[in-house]
Amino acid sequence: MSEELTEYKGAATMEKIASLAKRRGFVFQSSEIYGGQSGAWDYGPLGSELKNRIAANWWKEMTQLNDNIVGIDSAILMHPRAWEASGHVENFTDPLVDCKKCKARFRADHLSPEEIASKKCPECGGELTPARKFNLMFKTLIGAIEDDANAIYLRPETAQGIYVNYKNVIQSSRMKLPFGIAQIGKAFRNEIVTKNFIFRTCEFEQMEMQFFVKPGTDTEWFDEWKKRRWAYYEKLGVKIDHLRWHQHGQDELAHYAKGAYDIEYLFPMGWKELEGVHNRSDYDLSRHTLYSGKDLQYIDQDDGGKKYTPLIIETSAGLTRTLLMLLCDAYDEEKVADKGNEDDWRTVLRFHPSVAPITVAVLPLMKKDGLAELAKDIRNDLRQDFSTDYDQSGAIGRRYRRQDEAGTPFCVTVDYESKENGTVTLRFRDSMEQTRLNRNELAARLSAEIKNYRRT
Repeated sequence: MSEELTEYKGAATMEKIASLAKRRGFVFQSSEIYGGQSGAWDYGPLGSELKNRIAANWWKEMTQLNDNIVGIDSAILMHPRAWEASGHVENFTDPLVDCKKCKARFRADHLSPEEIASKKCPECGGELTPARKFNLMFKTLIGAIEDDANAIYLRPETAQGIYVNYKNVIQSSRMKLPFGIAQIGKAFRNEIVTKNFIFRTCEFEQMEMQFFVKPGTDTEWFDEWKKRRWAYYEKLGVKIDHLRWHQHGQDELAHYAKGAYDIEYLFPMGWKELEGVHNRSDYDLSRHTLYSGKDLQYIDQDDGGKKYTPLIIETSAGLTRTLLMLLCDAYDEEKVADKGNEDDWRTVLRFHPSVAPITVAVLPLMKKDGLAELAKDIRNDLRQDFSTDYDQSGAIGRRYRRQDEAGTPFCVTVDYESKENGTVTLRFRDSMEQTRLNRNELAARLSAEIKNYRRT
């Protein structure tokens, strides 16, 4: 793009997204009937479907479309020594300050220099404590006896589960460098500040792929994976002018990183990290070799049995953060000419059909005269290949609006003509155009529309 955007272009605000998410069953506050649990959210019928489709798209992109990437599903609970080896016990911290008066807690690096210098609470003006390190890992106990010897952590990332299984994957799958291991799973971080709806939470899901490469080829593969991850968001139909690269400076690099870039998205609250592409060098495997006493070097049979520690290129995206991005990216408000040429507004989520929670909704014009039964029969024909919905309540225009808010790309209306000649009306979400076709042609037409979809 020729000029970088400075503010989000679209109708979405975080307040509108949160309201729509609850109203349509995407996201609910966890334990809401008890006043809610901070930093935790539940995903409703549409939200869980959307989340599953995002995960399926990512999994296909990584494993199905690549011969040299396989998947695993490692445990949330790992041996505590793994987190010492990874550096999380020592380095996974935020600077924390507390107000002595109102007991509010803040990250010191999120306060202004003036607030730090004055040591005054930004909420009540009380005195702030000196900054101290606060480890972000959730610590718990395993076993029946409450003893420090039984302390264990909930994983703060899924990557370490990949590293400790790297040799198992080589031996069981006969993988050769370069190759990758992908994983989707829960992670937990005891964040001091959780805000902006589901953007930053204590419990979330990650989609990570660790790509193991021969030393000396890491720069080439680092650039390659940057290209591939950018192309993935283009494939999802995301607004490209709302994406940019951010290179980590020396003061931003993690302790393990040789180089790092973030794909950032312009959310309604500004540019924020969406996915990271990192050159992690040989840090992780070397550390696990040291702490476990197990040799994790790769034996290169194609290079005379030479042994070396592979370098790692990582792609790491948040599943729940991607969901929020797609909600913001798809959200639109549009003035349309309704019956009688009166101005009317609709709220619509312009999801790519591959991730839309509902692909096609089947709507009988009336409940009576056999139309409902015919509509249900058509839905049964479609549900083997598409995610479907059925709605017979209210005026047809109101039902279209409900499906627009759910992000449903296609609606099929069944009317009296459908009974006579087997034709139905196919309505397109984005343009609101309608076309008439035989019900026997529906599945093929929908598949073609999904394959050739281009967001307008």
